[in-house]
Amino acid sequence: MKFDLLTIFPDFFRGPMDHGIVRRAREAGLIDIQVRDLRAFTRDKHRTVDDRPFGGGEGMVLKPEPIFECAESLAIAPREARRSGAARESVVLLSPQGQLFNQRLAEEFAQLERLVIICGRYEGVDERVAEHLADREVSVGDFVLSGGELGAALIVDAVARLVPGALGNEASSKQESFSSLRAVKAAGEPDATCASGGLLDYPHYTRPADFRGLPVPEVLVNGNHEEIRRWRRRRALEKTLRNRPDLLTQVALSDEDKSLIAELGNGRGGRK
Repeated sequence: MKFDLLTIFPDFFRGPMDHGIVRRAREAGLIDIQVRDLRAFTRDKHRTVDDRPFGGGEGMVLKPEPIFECAESLAIAPREARRSGAARESVVLLSPQGQLFNQRLAEEFAQLERLVIICGRYEGVDERVAEHLADREVSVGDFVLSGGELGAALIVDAVARLVPGALGNEASSKQESFSSLRAVKAAGEPDATCASGGLLDYPHYTRPADFRGLPVPEVLVNGNHEEIRRWRRRRALEKTLRNRPDLLTQVALSDEDKSLIAELGNGRGGRK
């Protein structure tokens, strides 16, 4: 999979892309990350990439010319083909006004062959980029950053780990928080024990079994897989109910899930 990152600060990406899973995936040839300097597509001696907005207002806005010319130099598929799915490519504009990035969107991006990410800056980007070049606007959260570079690094990391072969254990990405049942079933893996199915992940423990008087829950060492499965699901539901109750309205809950939630509501959930 190929990532093209369009930015006015190309040096920003020298660190985030050189560590961990992203670095290993690059070295293995599973992903290709190219950083494109928008200033290289300016036509004046000052390499101007921004200007004041029509109608007045505070701050500066990124101009459309460098962004359009940079994207067009990449020989990307026509916008109609990208939006219809005929081309496995997408152009994304990072913007506080965009669709919220989440695991399901990461899974969608991981199915592409190429993802072009435009990093916004200053007070925003000329609206013609959103209306006539990008396929969608994406936001990494309900907060404001100085620019899209941090968001782009976040998206690359989240998507790269879903590329086949990027992780040593492919099942790992299916059981993490927010992983959808769709991704698990597409991989042909059982979802009973490990998959979050859109919930927060269950707690994990490792050796020693007793650390400073803090023991691992007994159920995890008794060898009963059905009890372990039920305990993990209950704890995932408990954590989701406590920290992200909004997620419960977005996932398909089984009768068992509803029963476990009722137990938690009655104070009978337990942590043994």
